[in-house]
Amino acid sequence: MKTSSGTSVIVRLEMEAHKVSFVDIATAVSDADGDIVAIDVIESSNEITVRDYTINTRQQSQTDVIIKKISEIPGVKVLTVSDRTFLVHIGGKIEMQAKRPIQNRDDLSRVYTPGVAQVCEAIAADEEKAYKLTIKRNTVAIVSDGTAVLGLGDIGPYAAMPVMEGKAMLFKQFAGVDAFPICLDTKDTNEIIETIVRMAPGFGGINLEDISAPRCFEIEKALRERLNIPVFHDDQHGTAVVILAGLLNALKIIGKKIEDCKIVVTGMGAAGVACTKILLSAGAGSVIGVDKDGILSRSEHYSNPVWTEIASITNPDNIRGSLEDALVDADVFIGVSRGNILSREMVKSMAQDPVVFAMANPQPEIEPEEAVGVVRVLATGRSDYPNQINNVLCFPGIFRGAFDCRATDVNEEMKVAAAHAIASIITDAELNEQYIIPSVFNSQIVERVRDAVVEAAIKSGVARKVPREYR
Repeated sequence: MKTSSGTSVIVRLEMEAHKVSFVDIATAVSDADGDIVAIDVIESSNEITVRDYTINTRQQSQTDVIIKKISEIPGVKVLTVSDRTFLVHIGGKIEMQAKRPIQNRDDLSRVYTPGVAQVCEAIAADEEKAYKLTIKRNTVAIVSDGTAVLGLGDIGPYAAMPVMEGKAMLFKQFAGVDAFPICLDTKDTNEIIETIVRMAPGFGGINLEDISAPRCFEIEKALRERLNIPVFHDDQHGTAVVILAGLLNALKIIGKKIEDCKIVVTGMGAAGVACTKILLSAGAGSVIGVDKDGILSRSEHYSNPVWTEIASITNPDNIRGSLEDALVDADVFIGVSRGNILSREMVKSMAQDPVVFAMANPQPEIEPEEAVGVVRVLATGRSDYPNQINNVLCFPGIFRGAFDCRATDVNEEMKVAAAHAIASIITDAELNEQYIIPSVFNSQIVERVRDAVVEAAIKSGVARKVPREYR
C-alpha cells in the first residue's frame, strides 16, 4: 500500500570539518531510505560547519530513524529538526489586513469616529445596507467543534484550528472569499446553534466543518431554518457535489444513464446521507444505503431518525441483507465508510463495467491495486491515485456564486448545478478512466461553478440580487 503522505524536514547539523564529509551524511540518510533535496550553509570555519539539510521521507517513523543514524556519526551534532509542515503553521496561516491605510486624521475620522456614525445610522435604518457597507457580503464563518476532524476524530476545538485556517486560505486564493475560522469549545448542539445564530450578523454565509454525525444534521437544519444566509456543511454537501460530478463523467465512459443505474452507497454518516440525497435529486432511479448493520430498509426500525428518512426514500425493492447482497448487479459503488470492506469477489458480482468510488481515507474500501482488472472506473479520496474526489473543487465556487447573487440558502438545485459545472470542465476528448475529475488548480472551476450556482439560485427563487449579466 502507498503511504498517504510524505514528510519533509530541515535538519540543522553542526559538524567537525575535518571529521565529517557529505558522504557520511548522505549514506546515513540513504540507509534509512530518505532523500536529501537541499543543503544550505549557515556557518562555516576551519573547525566547524553548520548546515541545513532538507530531507524528504515517506513517513514520520522513517524520519526518526534518519535522525538517529545521523546523530550516531562521530563529529556530528544535531542542533534542530524542523518539520517543514510545522514551519508553515507557525503563528497561524492567515492574517487580517486593512483594505486602505490610515495616513492622517481625516482618514481616521472617516473609518472610525466620528464619521463612522453616519454609516452605522444608515445600517440601523436599513439592515440590508450591511451587505454594501461592511464585510458581510463577502465573508464566511468556518465553524467547527473539532469532533470529526479529517480522519482524526474528536480532537477538540484547539486542534481543529489548523484545518479551519487552511480552509480559509483556500476560500481566499481560489474564489476571493474572506473566511474566518471559528472553533467552538462546546459539543452541545443547542449551544452551537445559538452561538452561530448570534454571530451571524457579521457574516454572509456559514460553512460548517468537521462536526460529528448525527449532530451535524440537526445543527445544519436548525440554522437553515433560522438564518437568511447560506449555510453549507462541507463534509456533507461538498463531498456529495464532487462525487456526483465524478460519477456523471464515469457514467459517460461506461455508457449508462444515472436513472437506469443501481447505486450502492455505504456509510450512512454525514457524507453518505448527503450523497444519497444529491444522487436522487440528480435523477438516480435506484439508490441503496448500507451501514454497518446492513442495508437500510423500510422493514426495519432505526433509533437514528436520519436512517429512517433515508430508508423511506431509497431501496425501492426494499431488499434486506449485507453489503455483499446489495452489490449484486449494482452498477456503482460509493464508499464513504472505512477501509478494506470491498473485496474483488464482491466487485465481480456487480454489473458489467462497475464504477467504484472508494472514498475512505487513508485506507480506501478497496485498495486500487486490488481493483485492477475488475473495476472499470475507480476514484478515491487520496491524492496519490488518479481521480481524487476533493471538496476544494466545489466550496469556493459555491460560496462565490451564493454571495454574488446574495442567496438566502444553498439548496439542492444549486448543488446539482455545481456538480454538473465541475463535470463539464472535462471535455469528451479528454475524458478517460484515469481522468473523470479536474484538478483543483484548474483555472476554470470557480467561474463555472459560480455561474451555475447563480443561475440555479435565480431559477429556484433564493437569489435576492440578480447580477448584471443575468438581467
